[in-house]
Amino acid sequence: MHVIMIIMIAVSLSMDAFSLSLAYGTLNLNRKDIILLSVVVGIYHFFMPLIGLFVGNFLLHIIKIDPDIIVFLVLLIIGMQMIIESFKKEDTIKYMNKIELLLFGLAVSIDSFSVGIGLKVITNNYIICSIIFSLASFIFTYLGLILGKKINSLFGKISTIIGGGILIALGVLYLF
Repeated sequence: MHVIMIIMIAVSLSMDAFSLSLAYGTLNLNRKDIILLSVVVGIYHFFMPLIGLFVGNFLLHIIKIDPDIIVFLVLLIIGMQMIIESFKKEDTIKYMNKIELLLFGLAVSIDSFSVGIGLKVITNNYIICSIIFSLASFIFTYLGLILGKKINSLFGKISTIIGGGILIALGVLYLF
């Protein structure tokens, strides 16, 4: 029963990554960046629950900021950047810089941190649980980026504008 629950949690945590990857994939990323971004998200989803488990409660008492505000700011910046990029004349493949990769990975894995705080209640196999979270988020991120890229090739720049708008809307929803 615990394994099914862990897989369900992993899939639900990966839905954030999938939906945001779908939007971000409309930037027509190259294959290297798609794989790299998927790996970064997977790595974040491995470590964030463990960090949440071991130091989450302590950090939330020290830092008096709601994690949803951090997610909002990151998604707002990425979404605005996507919309601005869509108005540029070039129709080339986009290369992501390291900061964009890390911010995207952080934005979609904040919820794994909060799940990690309550992980002790679900299982004692923290490492296996984190591996499952990591694999699921890697797969869903990869699929979202590939599907977003295909949508971009079908619908062009309007898909990038819509994708950026979706990221901004999701960021605002994190606040409520």
